[in-house]
Amino acid sequence: MEIVFVVPGIIAALIVITAVRAIFFVPGKSSAGKKAQDDEKVDVERFCQNLSDAIKIKTVSNYDEKLVDWNEFKKFHSFLEERYPLIHKTLIKTEIAQASLIYKWEGSDPSLDAIAMLSHQDVVPVAQGTEKDWEHGAFEGYNDGEFIWGRGAMDMKNHLIAVMESVEQLIADGYKPVRTVYLCFGHNEEVVASPDNAAKKIAAYLKAQGVHLEAVLDEGGAILPVNVKGVLNCNLAGVGVAEKGSINYEISVNAKGGHSSQPPKHTALGYLADVIKDIENHQFKAHMPKFVYELFTEIGKRCSYPARLVTCNIWLLKPLILKIMTKIPPAASLIRTCTAVTMASGSPQFNVLPQKASITVNFRTMPGVTVSDVEKHIKDCVRNKDIEVKFLVGKEASKVSPTDSRAFKTIKELCIESDEKNLVAPFLVMGGTDAYNYEEICENIYRFAPFVVDTKLLLCTHATNERLPIASAEGALKFFKRYIKSMTRQ
Repeated sequence: MEIVFVVPGIIAALIVITAVRAIFFVPGKSSAGKKAQDDEKVDVERFCQNLSDAIKIKTVSNYDEKLVDWNEFKKFHSFLEERYPLIHKTLIKTEIAQASLIYKWEGSDPSLDAIAMLSHQDVVPVAQGTEKDWEHGAFEGYNDGEFIWGRGAMDMKNHLIAVMESVEQLIADGYKPVRTVYLCFGHNEEVVASPDNAAKKIAAYLKAQGVHLEAVLDEGGAILPVNVKGVLNCNLAGVGVAEKGSINYEISVNAKGGHSSQPPKHTALGYLADVIKDIENHQFKAHMPKFVYELFTEIGKRCSYPARLVTCNIWLLKPLILKIMTKIPPAASLIRTCTAVTMASGSPQFNVLPQKASITVNFRTMPGVTVSDVEKHIKDCVRNKDIEVKFLVGKEASKVSPTDSRAFKTIKELCIESDEKNLVAPFLVMGGTDAYNYEEICENIYRFAPFVVDTKLLLCTHATNERLPIASAEGALKFFKRYIKSMTRQ
């Protein structure tokens, strides 16, 4: 009989605990304090002009390097030399891997680990047939006073030019770093799983020079305005502490071919349909990594009281939250390896039975899930054991960088100092970056672009009408200058 009283008592206690936690679950005071940024000199007009001109140079990368116009990259290098004379006078430049660049800004204390600022020079091509869909030409670099338009405006010539502007201005200001600074600009980041990855060669070069980096900062999350009426109003500054892997497998089924006038009960494609169902119906198990928990926690602290009943009690509601998230594709991608059947092939002609039918499956893997784990998963979940499984191309997921490092704390403090409305939280980058290649020489790798950008503009990245809001430039330039100074004073 005692259990009749104990269970309700436990439930009542949990209700009280969750309610009380929600009341006191609020952001702590920033240890950084409010600091004026007005004294940080930046030249927004020069940034806009240089970004506009940088976009006009068609540094398009390609998996087949024979199709790359290397003259465009040479033009871009000459452009950088012309626009940033102090950098080219003060820093040591090294050209590597066909068209990549390394700039070394020597610090006064070579015994200290250096920092690296990453960007990539290349952009993706404009899809054939969509050229006229652009409001302004993709390679015009048009500035209408509100936006700078063109391929690379968001990914990521904006980032590269902002870094160069910041270093050029720091030199002009007379700043001298104690720690060494490396600017590393690859030329084929947009080529997924390139066999001749430039960033990998840059990292190998640095390793051969005995370089160990305290921190790497590359492209990643922007600063996104978030306004959910009555629940949350902030600017979400997502700092990528890890990135997913991208692994591709071809799965094939063999069958007897022949003429389509005398078909069997199931062709190879029919058997392959069952394979697809098995794969799609057996998703990888979802779990909540520490950085996702921290993301929800930071967001939860800014939510209004009723919403905090959930966001401050994730520890208790985790099973339910995971179940709901798996039903929402964008949310599911944060908590599990995603499976997408993307390509299929069968007979070469409509009246010929396929002797072999194949699908290509793209797996976006969570940190900790390896290529061998994916292959085992395929073989375990597909009932047809006569399938052929072939690894095509891909890369593993990255390691997870800590959120208690000096670099992460610096990013967080600088963001909050610039605007108390900014909410800084770790997150998982869905795509790939060059930063992944630096893991052998750095443990603190972060992916963050300090531009305030509306979500709808992010969707233009790699798409038609890619453009950068000019209003976001000043804050980004000040962030990069202050980040370099904060990280290189000692």
